[in-house]
Amino acid sequence: MCASVQAGKKEEMQRYRFNPITLMYEVYEGPRYLRYVRVVLGVAAVVALALLYFWLYTSVLGLDLPKTALLKKENARWQGKLAVMNRHLDLYEETLEAIEERDDEVYRSIFGLNAVPAEVKNSGFGGINRYEYLDKYGADPSLKQTLKRIDMLTKRTYVQSMALDEVYAISVNAGDMKSHIPSVPPLLPDNTQVHISSTFGGRFHPVLGYVKFHEGMDFATRVGYPVYATGDAVVEKVIFQFTGYGNEIVLDHGFGYKTRYAHLSGIDVAAGMTVHRGDRIGSVGNTGISTGPHLHYEVIYKGNRINPYHFLDMDMPTDEYRAMTERRRAEATPRRKSTNELLQGRGN
Repeated sequence: MCASVQAGKKEEMQRYRFNPITLMYEVYEGPRYLRYVRVVLGVAAVVALALLYFWLYTSVLGLDLPKTALLKKENARWQGKLAVMNRHLDLYEETLEAIEERDDEVYRSIFGLNAVPAEVKNSGFGGINRYEYLDKYGADPSLKQTLKRIDMLTKRTYVQSMALDEVYAISVNAGDMKSHIPSVPPLLPDNTQVHISSTFGGRFHPVLGYVKFHEGMDFATRVGYPVYATGDAVVEKVIFQFTGYGNEIVLDHGFGYKTRYAHLSGIDVAAGMTVHRGDRIGSVGNTGISTGPHLHYEVIYKGNRINPYHFLDMDMPTDEYRAMTERRRAEATPRRKSTNELLQGRGN
């Protein structure tokens, strides 16, 4: 009964048309294109529903698509790694800066070496964009910055390594440093014959008549009083003149130290000679701008005048000082004639 009812309903839903050729009523299905239209409309409906789903999922609910969520998760993981790497780089940079500061202010200062210039440490990172190749890969700016930091730290570490190698090479001969640094009076400290007539610092100039900074110490004594090298050195220059410092000698002790001996009456060394502490290099005089016989003595460190008083002991026993000069006289090898010897016709 139910089957016959359903069959009747199906027949009612179907349309029939009389076929004049077959003289029969046949089921009429309508134009063929209507079937394609139905398919297209079905596909369009599915697409519209899918777009509506994506819009609701992303815009209304604010959720990410599965692939987008996966990419964001991967990106966050790499950003985390970059953050950890940059924290390590911060630590390495702080450590390197401490080493650089200690090297410049302690090690290099001790051995008279100049600090490594900042432009040398950071050279090779200006001008050309060496990281341009990352742009075509769409690299994140943070990746480029991290790579740049790694390269700069690598270069600075290499430069600092070379600087420490230089310090090491000099420190091997550090035993010589003690004998090179000027550390004794430039003449026999006999207070019965020598006294300090002018100290380091500001003073009223006795000749020029106004306050002028005095860059050394003056030792007043008689003309011809022997002047000695205060440390092992090479004679940098010898100057004979009627003005200024008059006849003077400049010794280069190395390790950043130099000494000047001025207003001399005679000079016993020549430029380029090697001298040792206690070697006689000249005689006190009254040459140049001077109001009386005295020795003007300077200590120069890295181009700056410093107080010679901190490098000598005027209370040094005269016997000890004489023993030093006598020992040097005995050890001295034959050398070229001094200026005094040539002028006085001696040394034959």
